[in-house]
Amino acid sequence: MSQPAYKRILLKLSGEALMGDDAYGINQEVVAGIVRDVVEVTRLGVEIGIVIGGGNIFRGMAGAASGMDRATADYMGMLATVMNAMALADAFRAAGVNARVQSALRIDQVVEPYIRGKAIRYLEEGRVVIFGAGTGNPFFTTDTAAALRGSEIGADIVLKATKVDGIYTADPKKDPSATRFQRISFDEAIARNLAVMDATAFALCRDQRLPINVFSLFKGGALKRVVMGEDEGTLVYC
Repeated sequence: MSQPAYKRILLKLSGEALMGDDAYGINQEVVAGIVRDVVEVTRLGVEIGIVIGGGNIFRGMAGAASGMDRATADYMGMLATVMNAMALADAFRAAGVNARVQSALRIDQVVEPYIRGKAIRYLEEGRVVIFGAGTGNPFFTTDTAAALRGSEIGADIVLKATKVDGIYTADPKKDPSATRFQRISFDEAIARNLAVMDATAFALCRDQRLPINVFSLFKGGALKRVVMGEDEGTLVYC
């Protein structure tokens, strides 16, 4: 295809993706690489919203598992996602791209509050919009935030960037005979009990008829190939 297959996308990044090979925090080289891939896609005229996790700084589930109140731990995790969003926006600025951070929690001194109409306007103006603080509610993951924001902004697809280049019949690290699905329906993914996203996020995408593509963040040019409609990653369709 000579034209992008999608006009507007919602890219889901895990917080761990920003660590690279580090044990903790934000690896600036990795962030710069992510920004380069995204910038390449924006030059095709594709509008991009990003939801980012916070597991490289603090993971709410881990805090709850160690005895912390679950809601408190989840709010701390949301703040970690805002830190990641700010770091990502700064990297876009350094690359000459206008990016805006919108937070589901109000932290007006550092980031804008999430306002759907404003986010859509920014996208239409060619800006990258980074959504921080998840859904703004405890007990919901950033996967669910990606499904929610993708639905709200009218994205054509949710792109989930992972360490694996798609969805496999089994864990490819444990089973050398595992094969990658090129395409799979929501119903078949549910029947096979494939962990595409958490159940709430997956159900929301299915109900809103919002397809998902799972691809590798660390495969050179993968994001562009997905956006161009090439055989990259695994497409989960309605």
